[in-house]
Amino acid sequence: MLEDPLPFQGQLRETGPVVRLSAHDVYALGRYEQVHAVLRNWQSFQSAAGVGLSNFRYEKPWRPPSLLLEADPPHHDAPRAVLEKVLGPRALRKLHGAWFADAENLVEAVVAQREFDAITQLAQAFPLRVFPDTVGIPKSGRENLLPYGDHLFNAFGPRNDLFTRGDASIGELSAWVNAQCAREVLDENGFGAAIWAAADRGDITYEQAPLVVRSLLSAGVDTTVHGIAAVLYAFATHPEQWSRLRAAPHLARVAFDEAVRWESPVQTFFRTATRDTEVAGVPVREGEKVLMFLGAANRDPRRWHDADVFDLDRDPSGHVGFGMGLHQCVGQHVARLEASALLSALAKRVERIELAGPAKRHHNNTLRAWESLPIRVRLV
Repeated sequence: MLEDPLPFQGQLRETGPVVRLSAHDVYALGRYEQVHAVLRNWQSFQSAAGVGLSNFRYEKPWRPPSLLLEADPPHHDAPRAVLEKVLGPRALRKLHGAWFADAENLVEAVVAQREFDAITQLAQAFPLRVFPDTVGIPKSGRENLLPYGDHLFNAFGPRNDLFTRGDASIGELSAWVNAQCAREVLDENGFGAAIWAAADRGDITYEQAPLVVRSLLSAGVDTTVHGIAAVLYAFATHPEQWSRLRAAPHLARVAFDEAVRWESPVQTFFRTATRDTEVAGVPVREGEKVLMFLGAANRDPRRWHDADVFDLDRDPSGHVGFGMGLHQCVGQHVARLEASALLSALAKRVERIELAGPAKRHHNNTLRAWESLPIRVRLV
């Protein structure tokens, strides 16, 4: 199913609005209406018991829970407000020029090869080039970010071989990530320093500050990498849409959101019922886990016309690829800026993108991820 989840997702949607997965003893939602409703209803379906299969009410989490993903009001509010300010429009405007210039430099060097791996040389290279600099962590050790994030998202699923393989090295990876969150390690002009400054103002506590920095390093890389990979794959397989983007470069952000809808880098998230309630008339008891298939909801034909088609004429707003409601991804505008910078640079230099060989998926319990995407380009 991890190699190609679409047949299962279609079957899940057509089976009913709520399906019981007996193997894992959870309720599963695949239709947009129910997924959207549960994501928005944090009062009845909490994140604090874990957004993965593990139930923090009864199981100890493998790391201190995220103050954003795995917390609800009131504990969620202050860290969320700090990050919304740190990652707000003013900060992103300051990054715009530098990131677009950096994207053009990277693209110029990569497309000169004519054939290359779009995962390692673009989708991974650009976020790992600009985002850690912006957070303010040192350059050494950044190769730890992707395997750390990979294990984090594997840990949201069952304790299978994917989780076990990462578990062997997670102690060392966690120690490195935690060390980067210390005040004295961070560049004084980065996002990380701004988070610590919020602690100085009393907006958050000093104990919370490193955990908020960790949220940037945990969820700010892998999801963007695979979102960029998704949009590059979409254009390599839809040449008419690439021509459309080149004719209207302002559609770069629409293209990224449409790719996030179409491929859904984050495929699943869990919630836990805080009380006896129901979903689409199906009783859900307090303490039970509900598994939302974001990828299935984003291709639900009840919500989207020609849902399986990647189409720049579509308005993809409302997709649940970044979540929805109170816990919607706080860094989504950063991801859009990274993707827009890279796509804009490519549109200036590349007339056509096509596959140069078979794409290879990277299996992860939560992510729709990529290992390799060989592409060939024809330059302008």
